Amino acid sequence: MASKEEQLLAMFAPVVTALECELWGVEYMTSGPGKVLRVYIDKEGGVALEDCEKVSRQISSLMDVEDPIAGEYNLEVSSPGMDRPLYTLEQFQRYIGEVIAVRLRVPFDGRRKFKGKMIGIEDGDVVVVVDNEEYLLPVDSIEKANIVPQF
Repeated sequence: MASKEEQLLAMFAPVVTALECELWGVEYMTSGPGKVLRVYIDKEGGVALEDCEKVSRQISSLMDVEDPIAGEYNLEVSSPGMDRPLYTLEQFQRYIGEVIAVRLRVPFDGRRKFKGKMIGIEDGDVVVVVDNEEYLLPVDSIEKANIVPQF
């Protein structure tokens, strides 16, 4: 995870926790002229629009005071959703048995993308079965991972 995102996570965690939500993750993206700061929150029983509004107001005020991002940006606060992104080993642990999609920073066994059933965590690696083959993917090399909803 980028140091900017780590800094923002540390800054936002107390605010989100005080509002009785869990800070699920932060994404900071710069594409073209625009910047987007996306904050994912979760809550027992689900996230309501009011939760997003409260967290957005508090984070916006905090950002005005701390000013960790230069220039203009769009702040988005939302639930992680059904296809929730996974950032930490603890989050991966919660979803053992689910189908996940993973994109690595660098190729592993000649590929960067994996989609399969997560069967566990082993020594800091996410264990995924893809086409009846087991892969141990180091969490540090994961660029992006998310749950694949099964309907």
